[in-house]
Amino acid sequence: MPDSSENTVFKNYKFNELKVYSSTEWLAENKKKYRQVFDRYEVSYIYAELAFYNKMYDRDVWDADIVLKCYEVKSRKKLVCSLDFKKKISKYDNIVYIREGWGNKKDGAFWKKGTYFWEAYINGDKVGTKYFYIEDVGYEFVDGYNPYLDVESIKLYEGPLDDVAEGERNYLTTFSSEETRYVHVEIKCKNNLKDVDWHCEMEVKFFNETHQLKGRVVRLQSINKDEKSIKINANWGTNVKGSWRVGDYTMEIVFMDRLIAIVPFEVDEYFEEGLPQVEIPGSNESLVMVPDETANQSFEEVVQRLDRLIGLKKIKKKVKDHAKYIRFLKLRKEKGFKEKDEINIHSVFMGNPGTGKTTVAKMMGILYKKMGLLSKGHVHEVDRVDLVGEYIGQTAPKVKEAIEKARGGVLFIDEAYALARSNDDTKDFGREVIEILVKEMSNGKGDLAIIVAGYPKEMIHFLDSNPGLRSRFKQYFEFEDYMPQELIDISRLACEEKEVVLEKEASLQIDDIITNAFRNRDRAFGNARFVFDLIEKAKINLGLRIMNQKDHDDFKEDKLSLINAHDVSLINIEDKKVLPDIPIDEKLLELALHDLESLIGIDNIKKQINELVNIVRYYKESNRNVLSSFFLHTVFVGNPGTGKTTVARILTKIYKSLGILERGHMIETDRQGLVAGFVGQTAIKTNERIEEALGGILFIDEAYSLSNFNGLQGDYGNEAIQTLLKRMEDHRGEFFVFVAGYPHNMETFLKANPGLNSRFDKTLKFNDYDPHQLTDIAIKMFADEGMKATPKAIEFLKTYFIKIYSQRDKYFGNARTVRKIVLESIKNQNLRLAELPVERRGNKIKQITFDDVIAIKALDMDDTSFSKKSIGYRTGGSSAH
Repeated sequence: MPDSSENTVFKNYKFNELKVYSSTEWLAENKKKYRQVFDRYEVSYIYAELAFYNKMYDRDVWDADIVLKCYEVKSRKKLVCSLDFKKKISKYDNIVYIREGWGNKKDGAFWKKGTYFWEAYINGDKVGTKYFYIEDVGYEFVDGYNPYLDVESIKLYEGPLDDVAEGERNYLTTFSSEETRYVHVEIKCKNNLKDVDWHCEMEVKFFNETHQLKGRVVRLQSINKDEKSIKINANWGTNVKGSWRVGDYTMEIVFMDRLIAIVPFEVDEYFEEGLPQVEIPGSNESLVMVPDETANQSFEEVVQRLDRLIGLKKIKKKVKDHAKYIRFLKLRKEKGFKEKDEINIHSVFMGNPGTGKTTVAKMMGILYKKMGLLSKGHVHEVDRVDLVGEYIGQTAPKVKEAIEKARGGVLFIDEAYALARSNDDTKDFGREVIEILVKEMSNGKGDLAIIVAGYPKEMIHFLDSNPGLRSRFKQYFEFEDYMPQELIDISRLACEEKEVVLEKEASLQIDDIITNAFRNRDRAFGNARFVFDLIEKAKINLGLRIMNQKDHDDFKEDKLSLINAHDVSLINIEDKKVLPDIPIDEKLLELALHDLESLIGIDNIKKQINELVNIVRYYKESNRNVLSSFFLHTVFVGNPGTGKTTVARILTKIYKSLGILERGHMIETDRQGLVAGFVGQTAIKTNERIEEALGGILFIDEAYSLSNFNGLQGDYGNEAIQTLLKRMEDHRGEFFVFVAGYPHNMETFLKANPGLNSRFDKTLKFNDYDPHQLTDIAIKMFADEGMKATPKAIEFLKTYFIKIYSQRDKYFGNARTVRKIVLESIKNQNLRLAELPVERRGNKIKQITFDDVIAIKALDMDDTSFSKKSIGYRTGGSSAH
């Protein structure tokens, strides 16, 4: 080693590193396969590599005396070999490598189990020491079996160099390019050597998407014979965020020169939680690896775990009976009976949210594994989003990927009914999912249980959506809502899991909340989820109370865990947004009502709106909440041209003036503005329109086109309706919906979904204008254009309107027809005056005469032919506008 004394002797070298390897294979950049742990039966020679910097580089040649000694560590060190030689150091070598080894050319002949180390000397000075270990399991490696360990789980997470406590790790499949520091890997393995202590060495390599080596980490651990599992953590990165670029990465894990796992992960804009797909070399599949916590449990112990679940009495009995019957069938097979049918383990779970469906599915997976029906027994949970693609050709790969992830265990499809949204829509990709599932259950590779779950009524519709679907499921489990006493027991369990205690008064309050929630429940009631959320809210209130007190760092455990009555009293079961209390704007109200009164006809509409104004005034004067008493969503029913859109705009002004609307604007849209061309995009598009309408009115013209009443509109319109209904409920009082359309079609539309009728408080029916009203409308339209019709022209129009009114059908255009006549008359007047000299026109330019209107008789409104039914096509209620 360099002398630190004042009389320092110059040395021609500087020690770099001492490494150990056994393979003579050359790697890039003059590297070898460096290791410290070797299996006895796989090594012949063990080599030492001494590397040092040449200080005489590019200056002179010099001689070095090199000694490499190997020792075995027992009670005292025992010399294995001493290799002495002289080495001429070239002035052209910046770094000098000395490689020598010891052993026997036959694998397993020389090196025995033990601890060894190499020592390196240069010119008499010891410069380095490197330990290595020989392990011996008694036999050679067999392909497909690792005698040392089995990989049980691999998880990835982000954190600093100093690692993250196990309970605080957030497991990921995708990392944020801007926020990621180190990518950590947590490797858990089963220790197969239970009788001896040994050394485990793992090499973890990180590659970018072009398979360039980004980083390499080696972990060496001593494994005690009493350890059942091995935990190894490694990481690569930097404490500076932003060092990971967007792209696809691969992690390779090597043990004793064998690749034991490949772990792909992604770096993108945002973090994405989940467990990675792990590829095991030699296997044709990728799988999510998680530790099997039930490996040491017997079948009976798993059944006892099922029995310990709160409630679910009928479900427990049915699961146990089902398990007994399967064991009976297996017993018959063992005794020589020929069971023609395969044992069917596919099931249907029907019940409301939070009734234990997922928990029981996990139990069944374990039971099936214990009975030898499944190889792994894990549960892979998916829903429609995970299975249905956005475009043609995307669905099948997604479904097959989900099936392979679940292979060996349970594919649990939550809200499975969403895969069969409409019996009339043959274009929905959800149907493709069902077809693939039926095929898998019929003649797939097996080693799979498919469990579909959802609301009872919707699941019946789902099972009827495909002729072969119902017959593939033999087991039906109905999960009833928990009883109040069971929910109360669950609340105590939730307290245990969240490590809190309820004070006596707080406990009584929690019980009352649960009981009242049970009494008022609907099918969306969360059951156990509701209870766990309730305890979580109480815990949050406890935390806020504690942190607002002084010296909270000195509080003891009992004070930090005790929820009192005040904590519970602060819980809001439903967090409702406080709506603004806006006073009536009398000036705006007067203007809006004047606009309404100036409209011709619609006396019934005017009466209803005036009554609404009076009711709102009364509620305001009585300090009563208008918005909690009425939905104020409105249906506008009437033929074309009856003033629906005009009244909607005026009613919007009235709502604004009454303080009902925060902003008072109106967003006008139709099917095209709400419905997209692909599954999943409609909800986004509809939500965008709703966001625009918040604080005002969303006016949907020809709303009936959203329902698939004619079987042609497909599933996407119904998706818009479902989205709309949910937002109307979630944002009650924050915006209102006006829907408009033809009478018959709107009636069908409101019947298309049970929730629609109940959401709309008011229906405004717009009758066709009679001939006198049509004449008045024509006179007003002429006046709006600065024109005035002569008495003879008006008389003709009255007669003409009587005629077309008597011949009208459901496509009659009302005021739209009048506008066509008015515009045609003005055009005729303009053409007539254009033929006259300027000096003869005089004040006639403002006058509509009999000659101008008589010309429309020749038309006889033949444009109504656009409304007539044509051969081979159905109008579906549409009209020419």
